[in-house]
Amino acid sequence: MPLAVDQVILYFLVLIVSLSVHEAAHAWSADLLGDPTASRLGRVTLNPMAHIDPIGTVLFPLVAITTGAPVIGWAKPVPVGVQYLGPQWRQKFMLIAAAGPISNLVLALLVSALLHLGLARTGTALDLTSSSLLYKALTLNVGLAVFNMIPIPPLDGGNVLAGLLSARAADVLDRVRPYGFLILYVLLLTGVVSTVLGLVAGPIVSWLN
Repeated sequence: MPLAVDQVILYFLVLIVSLSVHEAAHAWSADLLGDPTASRLGRVTLNPMAHIDPIGTVLFPLVAITTGAPVIGWAKPVPVGVQYLGPQWRQKFMLIAAAGPISNLVLALLVSALLHLGLARTGTALDLTSSSLLYKALTLNVGLAVFNMIPIPPLDGGNVLAGLLSARAADVLDRVRPYGFLILYVLLLTGVVSTVLGLVAGPIVSWLN
């Protein structure tokens, strides 16, 4: 169902913060592992202006939120200079990729803690609004984590899988990368992604809530 204007604004702000944390986690982990590329570009920050993509962070999510469609969004990818990561660059790249989804799960855990501590649950209008917003933040961050861990490059899950495979198998997976978005759209249109989110994200949200 389409949301009211105030709910649209709040949900959009939650999305902006969640995507910014996700990309900042990529940038921070890359810097920690020896790659200064993202740091030099000012991406090791929670400032949304460093991460916003006009189409993926603003246009698509707003259209989805206002129409009640599934929210699909992305921020500017964090560049990684693998030449800085040394001979074990695939494994380090895997950790950098995993940092984004992990950051969203950490956010979901923090939101869950707020809900379980009883914040925003005293029954007043303000508290009910806050509780609804926190629940949206919980479901959104779990959804972002699970979606991004789908093992298709260029999603984070594809990069994590590449780090777990042998060099030869990872090279084969890399050949899929140019067609990754096409494969992803097919999975979206056929309902496979929705099914995966329901089977994986649903139980996680229920457990956290």
